[in-house]
Amino acid sequence: MINVHNLSVAFGGEYLFEEISFRLNGGDRVGLIGKNGAGKSTLLKLLAKEMPLDGGTMATEKEIKVGFLKQDIDFDLGRTVLEESYQAFSEIKALEQKLDLINTGLAERTDYESEGYHQLMVDLNDVTHHYEILGGYNYQGDTEKVLLGLGFKREDFNKLTDTFSGGWRMRIELAKLLLQNNDVLLLDEPTNHLDIESIIWLEQFLNNYSGAVVIVSHDKMFLDNVTNRTIEISLGRIYDYNKPYTKFLELRKEIKEQQLSAQKNQEKQIQQTERLIEKFRAKASKASMAQSLIKKLDKIERIEVDEEDNGVMNLRFPVSVTPGKVVAELESLSKSYGKKQVLQNIDLLVERGSKTAFVGQNGQGKTTLAKIMVGELEHEGSIKMGHNVQLGYFAQNQAEYLDGSKTILDTMTDAANESNRSKVRDILGSFLFRGDDVDKYVKVLSGGERNRLALAKMLLQPFNVLVMDEPTNHLDIKSKNVLKQALQNFEGTLVLVSHDRDFLQGLTDRVYEFKDGGIKEYLGDIDFYLEQRKVDDFRKIEKKEVRVEKKAPIETKEMDYHTQKKEKSLKNRLSGVEKKISQLEQEIADIDHELLMDYDTTIAKPNFFDGYQGKKKQLEELMGEWESISHDLESLD
Repeated sequence: MINVHNLSVAFGGEYLFEEISFRLNGGDRVGLIGKNGAGKSTLLKLLAKEMPLDGGTMATEKEIKVGFLKQDIDFDLGRTVLEESYQAFSEIKALEQKLDLINTGLAERTDYESEGYHQLMVDLNDVTHHYEILGGYNYQGDTEKVLLGLGFKREDFNKLTDTFSGGWRMRIELAKLLLQNNDVLLLDEPTNHLDIESIIWLEQFLNNYSGAVVIVSHDKMFLDNVTNRTIEISLGRIYDYNKPYTKFLELRKEIKEQQLSAQKNQEKQIQQTERLIEKFRAKASKASMAQSLIKKLDKIERIEVDEEDNGVMNLRFPVSVTPGKVVAELESLSKSYGKKQVLQNIDLLVERGSKTAFVGQNGQGKTTLAKIMVGELEHEGSIKMGHNVQLGYFAQNQAEYLDGSKTILDTMTDAANESNRSKVRDILGSFLFRGDDVDKYVKVLSGGERNRLALAKMLLQPFNVLVMDEPTNHLDIKSKNVLKQALQNFEGTLVLVSHDRDFLQGLTDRVYEFKDGGIKEYLGDIDFYLEQRKVDDFRKIEKKEVRVEKKAPIETKEMDYHTQKKEKSLKNRLSGVEKKISQLEQEIADIDHELLMDYDTTIAKPNFFDGYQGKKKQLEELMGEWESISHDLESLD
């Protein structure tokens, strides 16, 4: 579909990447990875033909449609959510106008036998046929499904886009791209403003998408669940393998080990040859042999080892005083914005040393409660902070509080005190600000760089309670890993708002789900929460089924023979599916236990990952089948 050959891009005389080549084929699900600043977004812009090439060529098949989701979106305001989403169907909307004109013309004419009337009927048939082929009778339903999947409620559909935040407008833009039926989708950080439910829905959508997809994302789990190929940009080169992210890393490690071994053997041979050359040069009779060995040495193609991009954060939060057993106690806490009730009668006890995750759809009150806990918002009800609490808060917009007129170094030095001012450069180095970088002005930094600087500032003051709202936004994968490790080693209390499942894995010991003004506690990590959510959804469907079965004895008399026969068949199918679900759940649980007991041995089994993911996908399909059969049974009444 797209063939890239010897592509080069330079900024200020420095090559971002040089002479890279790859081909994008139909059905490819590519994860484009690399450090911030490596050139991922630039490569997407080149593929979208929004930037000129400095060198090389890029050939595309004729008439392929490319959709590009940028990090910075810009569309005209003044339309409702539905109206803006319908912009994805410009051709269908144009045909609707044609149909309206034709139907108006037919309604106004009475010369039914005339050539003009006959031509209008022919036009009506042609346009209607074209309209149907393009999906004119389905696009409204498809639009609603996608909007609901991305977290909108039906009552949002007729609201103006002006009333939504940038994150929600990004969802509208994403919805338009998903609805356009593009041949190639280029997605730059599509999960940045999505909640966990919407991310899971997007994964399912992309796995069923017929076109090619190229994704820039720092969400490891999202990449593993969606992609079948990974291209890494590192130090101006690319490394391209048909593997999802985690398997790609394993393969890269194996290949580097092989390269190092081969390079070591080659170095031995070269050294031995060089010794012979020196030896033969000393003798006139061996001069020709020495020249022969020199020519042989010149022809050797030196084995190169893939360079590693190892500049990552190495940080640790400083130790603080020990607070009281109860860090925060919230009673009957409520919060409204105008007429909209976001939180209602919340009771929450945060104890010393606890690690808590706030999850749920956007707009359900996670950030609001975090702000209330740190004293930034007024509220109803009471909140009591514990003894000796030293509170650190990282907000989603923390970077906005930085002074653009200061340099990076000045920002840190001004925030430091006598005891830690000498550590400022070391801390900045841990956040990838090294050498002359520290003299850059804050106003020229990217969003990710500002976030890293804001995080670095937090290390200048000891806290025993951290409240962090989406701290991983704009962090690359390696930086997230180090931040996660630092938080795992943090001896204090952690309250974390995040939609990043991989980041949350193993980091928290309890999860609070925010929904409809309330919170629900899950005593476990994010994996436990996600499994329990599946069970809860399963039980909701079961309750519906129980209600249906209670009605059945009354209405069975009215069923004819064929309906009763169909009902029996559906119940038998339902029972069979339930047995398969139970068996698969047990198999997956057994594998999870094996991974817990001996991870390395378990993953070393042949085709382990394919089999494991296959079982999970099969379980997902069976759950869908179970719901479908249950719905069919319910519709018989």
